[in-house]
Amino acid sequence: MAATTELTLRSYQEEVVQTALKGENSIIWLPTGGGKTRAAVYVAKKHLETTPNAKVAVLVNKVHLVDQHFNNEFGPYLGKRYRIKPISGDSDDKDLFGCLVKDSDLIICTAQILENALTSTEEEKHVELTDFTLLIIDECHHTQKESVYNKIMSRYVEKKVRKEGNLPQVLGLTASPGTGGNKTLDKAVEHVLQICANLDSVIVSTKNYTPVLEEVVPKPIKQYDIVEKRARDPFGEHLKLMMSMIHEFLPSTVSRSLRDMGTQEYEADVVELEKTGVKQENRLIAQCALHLRQYNDALLINDTVRMVDAFNVLDEFYKSKNNKLLDGTDFFLQGLFDENRVELRHLALDASFENPKLAQLQCTLLEEFRNKKKSRGIIFSKTRRGTHCLYDWVESNPELQKVNISAGILTGTGTGANHMNQSVQKTTINNFRKGLINLLISTSVAEEGLDIPECNLVVRYGLLTNEIAQQQASGRARAANSVYSVVAEEGGRELRREYTNEYLQSLTSKAIDKVQIMSPREFRIKISELQLSAVLIRIQDERRKNERMQRYSPGQVQLQCRGCFIRVCSGEDIRKIENSHHVNINPEFERHYKTGGQLFLDRTFEDWEPGRVISCSNCDKDWGMEIKFKRAATLPCLKIKSFSLNTPEGKSTHKQWKDVPFQVAEFDFTDYMSSRFPDLDLDD
Repeated sequence: MAATTELTLRSYQEEVVQTALKGENSIIWLPTGGGKTRAAVYVAKKHLETTPNAKVAVLVNKVHLVDQHFNNEFGPYLGKRYRIKPISGDSDDKDLFGCLVKDSDLIICTAQILENALTSTEEEKHVELTDFTLLIIDECHHTQKESVYNKIMSRYVEKKVRKEGNLPQVLGLTASPGTGGNKTLDKAVEHVLQICANLDSVIVSTKNYTPVLEEVVPKPIKQYDIVEKRARDPFGEHLKLMMSMIHEFLPSTVSRSLRDMGTQEYEADVVELEKTGVKQENRLIAQCALHLRQYNDALLINDTVRMVDAFNVLDEFYKSKNNKLLDGTDFFLQGLFDENRVELRHLALDASFENPKLAQLQCTLLEEFRNKKKSRGIIFSKTRRGTHCLYDWVESNPELQKVNISAGILTGTGTGANHMNQSVQKTTINNFRKGLINLLISTSVAEEGLDIPECNLVVRYGLLTNEIAQQQASGRARAANSVYSVVAEEGGRELRREYTNEYLQSLTSKAIDKVQIMSPREFRIKISELQLSAVLIRIQDERRKNERMQRYSPGQVQLQCRGCFIRVCSGEDIRKIENSHHVNINPEFERHYKTGGQLFLDRTFEDWEPGRVISCSNCDKDWGMEIKFKRAATLPCLKIKSFSLNTPEGKSTHKQWKDVPFQVAEFDFTDYMSSRFPDLDLDD
């Protein structure tokens, strides 16, 4: 970098960094847009200037934040004088993490990269916490429960309790630690103290310069755009009628246990019902539950966006079944939809019964964009699918097009349906910054962290989220006289949640105040108690985990397809690669699956590349994908959620491989190649 940008702080930033400048652990609590990262850069600079053999790690929880912090903050201010290295899952040299740390003064990396390095046994990758002198943890309110932040800090706290080594200073950054869902002040205080204990830090905020902060980060004008409930909903009623017919097809004891259709509670019920069907090898129950979940999704979409969007979701689901009908249950479920398809489509296209929330959203958008050519806005929607539905609605709405609204979708990255890749995500944000897009339709990915320009309008649309998400979203409306709109049905759940979140935001502030006025001695005693308890719980959890993994030998466990219950392999056939990819090494397994299209990812990996998608040859259940390892071995990589496990004590289902009740052996490439190609001389 040609020159180092001059680093100055506002008065409230200078106030909140004082504890960190003394070398003490602290959490900086400032609102979105308040300049937490800039304050962290300042602390890092002073630390590097004054600490012998200083080594700083900046941890983020999303890949795109690595480059964002490097390009916008740490690089411009520190890049000329210090060796700074951004490292993420996209980095080609991440497998030399340990070497990179030794050769750098400051690294910026995803927390998972550091976690992998802490647990790695390879010299080139491995690091210790004691290799660093300062840890900066972005969005540190995530340092709880099973998050990767908390895994890292659990090691930190355990080393502190055991008095092992010289631990780095910790600096956390957050816009809101939240209340942990607690609704009383005492419980909210306990939550804030737990966050402090997890980060081994005090929490600091501005006390003397609040007016300056409020001037820099003005609060938006909040408005509730409330709509009356639909007078009639023939499309939704017809869906419920079809669901009732599926209920009648189920055993009566099962259907009576299901709660109200079109709710999150109903979804939870049918998810559990599918598990029950799988464990009982009752395909009628399992398949009916899967289809009922699709109908319930359609009801939720009908309540949020257009009826035709809800219809399309169901239509696409049944088209994807490829007429693979294995038994009477499949014939009934497919036939039910086929018989009602024309009627459903007819009802979905009847504009007289359209969702009134969309009409209100249109009014809100027109009011903002009609006379303001340079306005920017964000609509926050719950699901990736919802963002696409809203985008289609905006693009096809002539009234919105008249005011020159140009929309773009922003969702999280990944390989599933409606995910974005990193390059498209970056392009979308850049286009929004340049004004080529003036309306982002986003999931929660835009709530925190992303460097998004200040907005004139933020709309929360059909959301049921916590107070942290609400506060992060409202913090995006930072332009002068900006508007924060809540579009919701009168008396509906979204409206009740919004009011609850307002109360919880206030409760968070009160809880932090109570923590901050505790005497140093009282605070230290409480934090020490919480940390000791956390260490003991972690030891106990590790013991239980090890016991669970040793519960059965791999040969005692059979994997069955979750769609048709056919037994396809033994636990002895499974190996793990890099503790994350679980592959089947038995060549006989090939006869159980068929391959589909080639899978493409927007990043490359050192030892493997994606191959084709794979599915059950009997029922088409998605099983995962092939991976090409070292360009020599093509292996089926399996999703554990696509299978049930048959054990000596019965059936079980699992979301993640780490929860299976047997030990999965490490993949040995040399042994595998020797067994498949016995005539190959690997010593040559």
